[in-house]
Amino acid sequence: MISTSEPSSNLASLLDEQASARPGAIAIWHDGQATTFSAFQQECLRLAHGLTDAGMGQGKKIALWLPNRTDWLIWLFAAARIGALVVAVNTRFRSAEVEDILARTKPEFLVYEPGFKGIDFTGILAGVSDKAKTGLQRIIATNSDAVRKELYSSDTTLFDHGSPDDPIILFTTSGTTSKPKFVAHPQHSLTDHARAVSKSLAYDAPDTMLLQALPLCGTFGLAQALAGIAAGCPSILMPAFDAKTAIDLIRTMKVTTFNGPDQMFTQIVETANPGDLASVKWCGFAAFNIADTVSFVNDCATGDLHMVGLYGMSETQALYARQPLDAPVEDRALAGGALTNPLARAEIRDPETGKVLEVGNSGELYLKGPSRFSKYFGNEEATADTIGTDGFVRTGDLGHITPDGRMIFEARMGDSLRLGGFLVNPTEIDNCILQFPGIDQCQTVGVETGRGMRAVSFIIPQDTAIDQAALTDFCKSKMAGFKVPMAIIPVQSYPTSLGPNGEKIQRGKLRDMARDLVGSD
Repeated sequence: MISTSEPSSNLASLLDEQASARPGAIAIWHDGQATTFSAFQQECLRLAHGLTDAGMGQGKKIALWLPNRTDWLIWLFAAARIGALVVAVNTRFRSAEVEDILARTKPEFLVYEPGFKGIDFTGILAGVSDKAKTGLQRIIATNSDAVRKELYSSDTTLFDHGSPDDPIILFTTSGTTSKPKFVAHPQHSLTDHARAVSKSLAYDAPDTMLLQALPLCGTFGLAQALAGIAAGCPSILMPAFDAKTAIDLIRTMKVTTFNGPDQMFTQIVETANPGDLASVKWCGFAAFNIADTVSFVNDCATGDLHMVGLYGMSETQALYARQPLDAPVEDRALAGGALTNPLARAEIRDPETGKVLEVGNSGELYLKGPSRFSKYFGNEEATADTIGTDGFVRTGDLGHITPDGRMIFEARMGDSLRLGGFLVNPTEIDNCILQFPGIDQCQTVGVETGRGMRAVSFIIPQDTAIDQAALTDFCKSKMAGFKVPMAIIPVQSYPTSLGPNGEKIQRGKLRDMARDLVGSD
């Protein structure tokens, strides 16, 4: 366990502290219903006692296949209190994905909500093989009165069997290049991070009202929710994101801050009327599908949203870093920023030699701190390859450190380009091409050729036809020759995949398309 200046604590302590200090304060708003910290604690205790009576306890696993409802957090805190482990399952997953998760994690309980968004979860489960369900003792529907009567005890006696070192959650990675990995965090990791984020992001300000639009099954959503609990501020849960509903909640509930991906904010700004977002002080964003983040931040400012870039990953949790609120737009538009925990560390190392690089040089980003995961569940080899003997996590991201100490994410190492002997962030090429008239979007990838790696750009044009020769000449006038794409290919759309936070462009498929179209000569 990574030492901190204060003794680490278990997850239940976050809630117990607030229930003691402000029992009547609102912890959660959901579907027009308010739950106080005291009532929240009582429900967690009732479930924890009921789960204990049902034979659940230390080291047992509970798969949560639920949308953002109060029940999600109640099950998490009840599991933490009895020392059980939660397997977070995305509600967008279907039979093949659920089968893989069940087969490899082998939970004793699976909890789901039948009928959410009209999805046939029962039918999806029927499509999961019996072999994958080996060890699964109970499939629990949260809307069953009989189940609630059985599992929610009348006993609310305060108890806590969870240890700070007990594993509490498994996040599922995207698995775009291999089978998804299960990122295991101990209780102290979530707790320490929540406390640090609540202070760093000033969630403890008296008027803070959080909108929880991101799924709790992913670190982006859960990190914000737990930081809100640590701060003692209210969170408004959205079971599924919808721009109009989000705007209504922001306006009526006086939401002050929330985080999300670029697509979410684009939809909100395009849908909102003047004055709808007046209560929002700032928002943190992650750019999954856009290259020109400066224009994005400026567009959001026109729609009354003050945006700042964030950085995080499942292995170190979301909200690991945030750009300063008062920074110029060029800085606020960058992913990364100041580390939210003063005990966290970031280094940039040469990807070939492992040598720590000086400030300003780009290389692979390594991270360390109290929010670090403990292991990849069931994958010792991947764990050893990712967590070094010095405690640093190898992120697989390209980045650099600024003179004022902020860490800046540039690209995934697999997406970065070694052009002309230099590491190049493909976004640099994207942003150059986007300056040419008539281009709506651009994504650049690398292709290995007989003369080394070359850039290939895929563009989505606007209505007008693109003069390819003029575009190439424009690139030559703006960039070093080794950065100019060997081909610029118009497409109607990009291949995407769905994750906890929305769609992400599949750059691996773009690389395959580039190789097929231009070859390797």
